[in-house]
Amino acid sequence: MTYCLGILLPTGLVLASDSRSNAGVDQVAKVRKLEILRATDERVIAILSAGNLATTQSVVTALKEASQDDAPQGSPGDLRAPKTMFEVALAVGSMLRQVEDHDAKYVTPFGDPSASFLVGGQIKGEAPRLFQIYSAGNFVEASARSCFLQIGETKYGKPILDRALSLGTDMREAAKLALLSFDATLRSNLSVGLPIDLLRYPVDSFSADDLQTFEEHDPYFRELRRAYAEGLNALVNGLPAPP
Repeated sequence: MTYCLGILLPTGLVLASDSRSNAGVDQVAKVRKLEILRATDERVIAILSAGNLATTQSVVTALKEASQDDAPQGSPGDLRAPKTMFEVALAVGSMLRQVEDHDAKYVTPFGDPSASFLVGGQIKGEAPRLFQIYSAGNFVEASARSCFLQIGETKYGKPILDRALSLGTDMREAAKLALLSFDATLRSNLSVGLPIDLLRYPVDSFSADDLQTFEEHDPYFRELRRAYAEGLNALVNGLPAPP
C-alpha cells in the first residue's frame, strides 16, 4: 500500500507521497512515487502513484519517455502537446487503460493489477489544477470546495486535513499539515513508510525545484512529530472528563 496526497490552493500546489512498496512481509522496498513528468518554462506536470507497482511504473515510464524533448511528436502520452491540465489527465487515464488492457489478463491470476494516480501541475495560460485518476482511467478534479485529494491508505491522514485545512491556508501551513497527515498514517499503518517526498509548487513559478525528501532522521520532521505528539497529549489531558 502507499499514501499520496495532493492539496490545491490559490497560491499553488502541495504534493506528497511515501516511498514504501511491499509484496508480503519479507518483500519491502523503497520506491519513489512522486515523479516530475515535465518541467519547462511553460508547464510543470507531476504524478503520484498508488497500486500495483508494475502497472504504475509502466504508466509513468511510458509517459516520461513519450514526453522527452527528442521523442516523436504526438505519440500516445506525449505531455508536450496538451493545452490544459484536463487534457493531461485524459492522457494519463488513457495510458493507464492501455497498460491495464495489455497486462491485466496475465497479472490477475496472481494479484490485483489496478493502479491510481494524482496528477497536478500548471500549464501556462491557466491556474494550477489537480486530478485523481481512478483505476478505470476516469478522474475527478480538486476544487475550491474540495481542495485536497488522496490515494492509497487515506483514512488515517484525513481527519487532520478535514479539521485544519481550508482554501485560505497558506502553502507553508499546508505543507506542515501534509507532513502531520503522513505522521498519523505512519503511526497507524505499517504499509506506509519513509522517506516522504514533498513538492511545493507556487503558482506561476513553473519550477519543480522545491522538492524535499524527509528521511527518518530529518531534524525538522523529527521535531514536528515530537512537538505535535506532546501538544496533542497536553490538550487531551486538559480536557474535562465525561460527567
